[in-house]
Amino acid sequence: MAGDSEAHLRDRDENTNVIRQPFLIGVSGGTASGKSSVCEKIMELLGQNKIDHHQRQVAILSQDSFYKVLTPEQKAKAQKGQFNFDHPDAFDSELIMQTLRQILQGKAVQIPVYDFVTHSRKEEFVMVYPADVVLFEGILMFYSQEIRDLFQMKLFVDTDPDTRLSRRGVLSNITDCTSDQEKMFNSSIVSLYFYQTKKYADVIIPRGADNLVAINLIVQHIQDILNGGLNKRHNGCTNGHSTPRQRRTSESSSRPH
Repeated sequence: MAGDSEAHLRDRDENTNVIRQPFLIGVSGGTASGKSSVCEKIMELLGQNKIDHHQRQVAILSQDSFYKVLTPEQKAKAQKGQFNFDHPDAFDSELIMQTLRQILQGKAVQIPVYDFVTHSRKEEFVMVYPADVVLFEGILMFYSQEIRDLFQMKLFVDTDPDTRLSRRGVLSNITDCTSDQEKMFNSSIVSLYFYQTKKYADVIIPRGADNLVAINLIVQHIQDILNGGLNKRHNGCTNGHSTPRQRRTSESSSRPH
């Protein structure tokens, strides 16, 4: 697969010897806030959803793919609705970092497939090929500074709690709860983690995928990157954004989806 990745990058950069880093966009927000819908709408408006995965210039990843495999004790709690899947410790941050670094190196990456029934990873995986722009969505994407600093743009999908709770029939993280009271309790606990990361966002999108004005502005920005901004990356800057490595050295330290 590594050979395929390198060939893919050579095809796009045949006139330069510079290895281009993809533009990473983090998309955060509460459970059922519409993060996935926003990403899918961006793909649709860019026409990327109709392109073969091997040739797409824009790729989407989800933090949900990076849940840790639960121990027998944790599985027992999960079956009773007593395990918090939206706690920062529920995610494999080390694997997320490893994956992002591989993406920045222009490599194809294998994304695990999580089984929410057995709370373990399936044997198969999803291959994500090198892309010019990568959207990575998750409730706690901005919680870890080490991960947060890799994103050149950070979006926060801000949907009111009542709307999010009304979608609980399709929630993947709290469907094991046995009562509405437990759902409300879990939602309140989760908000302690993801709401504090809202301050790191560059763009806040109220109403999720229904906010076409905000989404169209983001789509235009991505189009600018795809059409010309990439040729500036070897200078360490893309459309006014410093590369992740440069930005980490200048930002102060501060303290998952």
